[in-house]
Amino acid sequence: MAVSTLAASSLSCDLHHSRVMEVSSYWGQLSMETRKDSLDSTNLDELARRIYRQRFGFRRFNGFYLRGRLTRRRKGMGYDTFRSWKGVCSSYTILNMGVKTVCRQQQNEVVKLEDILAEHDACGVGFIANLKNESSHRIVQDALISLGCMEHRGGCSADNDSGDGAGLMTRIPWKLFNCWFQNQGLPLPDESNTGVGMVFLPKDEILAAAAKEAIDQIFAKEGVDVLGWRSVPVNTSVVGHYAKATLPNIQQVFVKISAEGAPEDVERELYISRKLIEKAAESETWGQDLYFCSLSSLTIVYKGMLRSEVLGSFYSDLQSELFTSPFAIYHRRYSTNTNPRWPLAQPMRFLGHNGEINTLQGNLNWMKSREASMKSSVWRGREDEIRPFGNPKASDSANLDAVAELLMRSGHSPEKTLMILVPEAYKKHPTLMIKYPEVVGFYEYYKGQMEAWDGPALLLFSDGRTVGACLDRNGLRPARFWRTIDDMLYVASEVGVLNMDESKIVSKGRLGPGMMIAVNLESGKVFENTEVKKRIASEKPYQLWLNERSRALEPIKFSSSTLLESDQCLRLQQSFGYSLEDVQMVIENMASQGKEPTFCMGDDIPLAVLSHRAHMLYDYFKQRFAQVTNPAIDPLREGLVMSLEVNLGKRENILEVGPQNADQVTLAGPVLNEGELDSLKSDLCLRPAVLPIFFDIHRVVQGALKKALDKLCEAADEAVRGGSQLLILSDRIDELEPTRPAIPVLLAVGAVHQHLIQNGLRMSASIIADTAQCFSTHHFACLIGYGASAVCPYLALETCRQWRISPKTVNMMRNGKMPTVSMEHCQQNFFKAVKGGILKILSKMGISLLSSYCGAQIFEIYGLGDDIVNTSFCGSVSRVGGLTLDELARETISFWIKGFSEETAKRLENFGFIQFRPGGEYHGNNPEMSKLIHKAVRERNESAYAVYQQHLANRPVNVLRDLLEFKSDRKPILVGKVEPAVNIVERFCTGGMSLGAISRETHETIAIAMNRLAGKSNSGEGGEDPVRWRHLSDVVDGYSPTLPHLKGLQNGDTATSAIKQVASGRFGVTPTFLVNAEQLEIKIAQGAKPGEGGQLPGKKVSAYIAKLRSSKPGVPLISPPPHHDIYSIEDLAQLIFDLHQVNPKAKVSVKLVAEVGIGTVACGVAKGNADIIQISGHDGGTGASPISSIKHAGGPWELGLTETHQTLINNGLRERVVLRVDGGFKSGVDVVIAAAMGADEYGFGSVAMIATGCIMARICHTNNCPVGVASQREELRTRFPGVPGDLVNYFLYVAEEVRGILAQLGYTRLDDVIGRTDLLRPRDISVLKTQHLNLTYFHSSVGMPKWSSTKIRQQEVHGNGPVLDDVLLADPEISEAISKEKIVKKIIKIFNVDRAVCGRIAGVIAKKYGDTGFAGKLDIMFVGSAGQSFGCFLSHGMKIYVVGEANDYVGKGMAGGEIVISPNENISFLPEDSTIVGNTCLYGATGGQLFVRGKAGERFAVRNSLAEAVVEGTGDHCCEYMTGGCVVVLGKVGRNVGAGMTGGLAYILDDDDTLLPKVNMEIVRVQRVVARAGQQQLRRLIQAHVDKTNSGKGLEVLKNWDKFLPLFWQLVPPSEEDTPEANARFGDWQVQELVTQSV
Repeated sequence: MAVSTLAASSLSCDLHHSRVMEVSSYWGQLSMETRKDSLDSTNLDELARRIYRQRFGFRRFNGFYLRGRLTRRRKGMGYDTFRSWKGVCSSYTILNMGVKTVCRQQQNEVVKLEDILAEHDACGVGFIANLKNESSHRIVQDALISLGCMEHRGGCSADNDSGDGAGLMTRIPWKLFNCWFQNQGLPLPDESNTGVGMVFLPKDEILAAAAKEAIDQIFAKEGVDVLGWRSVPVNTSVVGHYAKATLPNIQQVFVKISAEGAPEDVERELYISRKLIEKAAESETWGQDLYFCSLSSLTIVYKGMLRSEVLGSFYSDLQSELFTSPFAIYHRRYSTNTNPRWPLAQPMRFLGHNGEINTLQGNLNWMKSREASMKSSVWRGREDEIRPFGNPKASDSANLDAVAELLMRSGHSPEKTLMILVPEAYKKHPTLMIKYPEVVGFYEYYKGQMEAWDGPALLLFSDGRTVGACLDRNGLRPARFWRTIDDMLYVASEVGVLNMDESKIVSKGRLGPGMMIAVNLESGKVFENTEVKKRIASEKPYQLWLNERSRALEPIKFSSSTLLESDQCLRLQQSFGYSLEDVQMVIENMASQGKEPTFCMGDDIPLAVLSHRAHMLYDYFKQRFAQVTNPAIDPLREGLVMSLEVNLGKRENILEVGPQNADQVTLAGPVLNEGELDSLKSDLCLRPAVLPIFFDIHRVVQGALKKALDKLCEAADEAVRGGSQLLILSDRIDELEPTRPAIPVLLAVGAVHQHLIQNGLRMSASIIADTAQCFSTHHFACLIGYGASAVCPYLALETCRQWRISPKTVNMMRNGKMPTVSMEHCQQNFFKAVKGGILKILSKMGISLLSSYCGAQIFEIYGLGDDIVNTSFCGSVSRVGGLTLDELARETISFWIKGFSEETAKRLENFGFIQFRPGGEYHGNNPEMSKLIHKAVRERNESAYAVYQQHLANRPVNVLRDLLEFKSDRKPILVGKVEPAVNIVERFCTGGMSLGAISRETHETIAIAMNRLAGKSNSGEGGEDPVRWRHLSDVVDGYSPTLPHLKGLQNGDTATSAIKQVASGRFGVTPTFLVNAEQLEIKIAQGAKPGEGGQLPGKKVSAYIAKLRSSKPGVPLISPPPHHDIYSIEDLAQLIFDLHQVNPKAKVSVKLVAEVGIGTVACGVAKGNADIIQISGHDGGTGASPISSIKHAGGPWELGLTETHQTLINNGLRERVVLRVDGGFKSGVDVVIAAAMGADEYGFGSVAMIATGCIMARICHTNNCPVGVASQREELRTRFPGVPGDLVNYFLYVAEEVRGILAQLGYTRLDDVIGRTDLLRPRDISVLKTQHLNLTYFHSSVGMPKWSSTKIRQQEVHGNGPVLDDVLLADPEISEAISKEKIVKKIIKIFNVDRAVCGRIAGVIAKKYGDTGFAGKLDIMFVGSAGQSFGCFLSHGMKIYVVGEANDYVGKGMAGGEIVISPNENISFLPEDSTIVGNTCLYGATGGQLFVRGKAGERFAVRNSLAEAVVEGTGDHCCEYMTGGCVVVLGKVGRNVGAGMTGGLAYILDDDDTLLPKVNMEIVRVQRVVARAGQQQLRRLIQAHVDKTNSGKGLEVLKNWDKFLPLFWQLVPPSEEDTPEANARFGDWQVQELVTQSV
């Protein structure tokens, strides 16, 4: 950071505070003793002067630190410079990129997905408020300082200097502006009716003048007097290159509202004026360059594409002592899209948003739908002038802000507005349901009026009189607050952003899931959560209105008998496209088991559009899913935040509150049986209209489907205008007619939904699908996603009933081969499975509420043309085009006629879509293919490999790349001139297959083979045995005593996996595991089941597997969805930082799955300092996954790779990351096509297993693999046939094939063809279903990387830059203590910008001594506020203390040692009532102890396996997914305690008898501490806690042991039930022996 910048920014800081900051930057230069002495020094002035003289010399530094190319480090600046409170905040500034796809939007069109996907962001936010409403410049200064200390939570553009955005919202600084008025000779304005607009104008002076003239005219027309325009003084020298290129002309306009009125009226008039200006600007050439940051009489926003540290320098106003305010909201943006756009910086006009709205497309469509009905008397008939209410080309934050602003200007308070838009999860909240029923009534009332804007979000808000913050229902953003004795309230994403006198802090806390805090600046009152909500909910009798008007659909029993004859049922199944697999593997499985069927090995059949077989329309849709920018959530363990409830009926005017809005029907879920549908048909208030959905082909097929859809939409339109509030689209018919096939119900639902939106009628009626064409969870999701509120799957239910009465089923139940279920029960099971599957589909996109998913269109289309998309799925993305309506009609008819065919009258056809079968659908991995590979690699037979190549060349079109072929502008060359195969195989990797999912033999054989080739194998999830890190030297005749279960070995072999995976379960992730990696892979998503976690069945958890995973044999192991420490882009960046910290020599890769928008996501990952990005295709393999996930999630890697490569190039980031791709790779052709699309490295998964012996039995999930490839059964593992040489042979053959292709193309190196899309052209091959595929996407090019692929691959690891650990490791005493295993003690100052502290030290120790071998002792005390991931991956022998507080992820992955967090002694708050550490502490810990004197946030001890901890209170989800260890909580906990807890023990003090409703009882048992060993374990840990933290709470418990012991509950999972600590049957002598052992 340049000194001039430091000096400039320090002008806006409190002098004493800035000196403290600069003193902190000098810590690295001082000896440890000096640092220790300085902690108590108050003479900061001289020390600060020494720092500036010695370190900076008042010079400006230029250039970059080249080793960690993504880290902004000026030459001449070391760790000390980065440690300044303001300078350090800019040290982690990462290159940035992204492209905003701009699509022209017609007025009557729905929102387009391309617009939505072009913007993703996350941030660091906070506010400061004076509770006495006293304005001061100090508040502005402190906000700027706080903003600077969250620079690491933001991002920068590719110039490394243009920030993604930073800004402040404050009260209007009238002192400053009055001074300007005086200097201009203007009369002072009346502050009560004067507004100030902060305006971004076009850069061009002529255009700016035109814009100002238009603005003046509109104001004049509105009767608003323009008092003057002020050019905002700015310092452009601090603006980055990219931001400067788009730097607007920034001016302020002062206006006076002539009419007298209340402040609300003034604000409303300014709002109308702004909307009119925005409308007028749309038709002007300068319209895109005009933006109002704010236009208000109360608040003003200063923001820009700036880094945090330069905001105050850029805007000179912010440095003026005259700029005063009683509050300030600050925001630092991290955007995945880095194309500089000044308006997208935050705060917005009302909100500062840290998060992601996952349902944005649906929210905007619904807002468009309700525009016609939104009226309020406050607008005096001017509603048309303020429409539209959303803008799809703006970010999710901007749209949420716009809707919130509308509600506020319509008379709602800020608090009520946020409660409507972002409701908490109230349904399963025991406190709310019992103590605050009026709050529940409020949420129930508005649930039917406004779909939630769902997604992770920390929202800060202000209208100038109220300032506050609220958190989303999942609590997936950190929010800490503290209050001081001088009536100041602070809220921030992190603690430690300001240097506070701890003695002045009277309380510390955090916002939990769904919580809110608000300050009324005029009264000075602070309202915390329930106070706010009770006040808002008491304004109207919401519950009374619900009681009077709302009605719930009463459940109606399922039919107890079949409704059709078996032959009738069969005809319907055939006509509507059912196959034998659908019935037997899907419907019958769901009916018998109550859950979705599981399968394995991924999806290797052609995309529906490429298949020669007819497919149902649903098969052309792939579910989108959350990755990186927002998290998937956990429907299995965190279902308390989810709901499938849906309301039917007209949604009235949301702006007018009254009983009429409650007149709706509530459904418990979206799946109806026949009786429930009949009940709705008879509802007189709904006035349902049944609309048949058939099309007539009696005369001609062409145009018939389009004509029928038009008629259907007209009928729907007429019914709604006639008063119907419920449209039932039905394909139910008494007798099938050959010439009247049913319209695909998804097409019909989408068409009606879109038609009603475009005609302003959508809010007037709900849609139900009464259909035979729906049986899988994906089908339900598609129908709901495109507008249906509910579905009655009448044929699926009849299929369940027919199955139940079949002789085969009856006999199997009678013989005990199948659980006995009744007719009603099997239908209930089917519904249960459907609802569970829908929850999983919602959750993988991070959506909690079905009402928000409805109409959200969260799908990508593969293989449908524009006419279909524009008719029924407008706004969805279909990048390769495909079927026309007429072609779809023919495919539909091909199913329909089967119901009239004599040939198919006997039984359903088996299409072979799931399992390979001769004559069925083509499977890429088929028996013939595997036999050819085995012959080639086992015999080293080149001719056999040639036959294998020919087999692939002759296969049917299977994947998109099969439609492409090579072309070249060069003549062929001799193969001998091409780079050797040994160079090419270095680019090959194998997939992340976990040890556990596959056998030890398979896993190690693959690793050895890849190490021989200098390629890379991947550990998958589950750790790695240290024996594998040795190089073998004892091999005789292919066998080694070190690895006796393997054959075909050679001396020098090593079985280590070069790539070691860090997945959501963190199984086996220890410091030693991490430091022995060449690369570390963060698995965000998996191709076969993106957005989901994984599960290893208990029968696969052998003693060996359990040891590696620190778990218990036989106990199932569940990997949660990836959200616990990677629930946003900045959190992923933090995990990357953590891994670089513990192993600075390992490159970090991030595994993503192809989907539309992945290029934007990849930009964020590149900015997050990743070294490698891996793009996986949907056709990747898996050990086990629900069939619907395998079949219907994720996209082809060809599209994902092309988008990622070109988006990175577009934004100057391609050189920063290696691009790796995997998914269905089988040959050298695949490699070269991937290279041409931009990939540097290539992953092989299933085919690598086949080469080592897999015979594609496709029963991996059963543990019964006949050749021991995917089994943990000893007797089957002995059958494993593979040797490393087989896989070596296969990859050498592939490399030689690559060489041959390169020679034909005339190129000598793979480097030369990477990114060369011009070498690809469409093949002259016809696709059976359509001739309308569009492959131009693959041929587009935005240029080439500036570096060769080899240079990109060989660049050094992206470092973290200077960190505190480097200072500590450079200390001679610490260095000697590590090398010679000595004892050392140190005291160090720490700040929030010091992240992952001690992680690098732990890595050094682990590399030298392993996880437990270090005999020395590092005793380090830190004073201050620790940054994120303090003590991550801590090793044995380390004892670290924080006197102060800490942020998120304390003790992440710790494997040993001790962490103690305790506040200062001179405090004014009670530690046991205060939050001292953040969220997700102790995540994935495998050992050690943690003691916290105070409360922790959400997700404490998630996936803890061996660590012990004592804490004095936690948030929600405590002990989730624990598999071992022990946790003691001496205070209150949040909800969902012990969810998924399969091992370990927890002791929780329940002194107010509120615990039991908060415990998730699915697995754990709750009991008093009755076992003697348990009592002693509890007391031992509490005693240690008191000894180390001086805890008053702990001391009270120990002094009154007999009183408190009966108040503790013990949480005991089944695996711990027979342990001495949980079982009172153990005798005293056994307990004594255990105690002795523990001591």
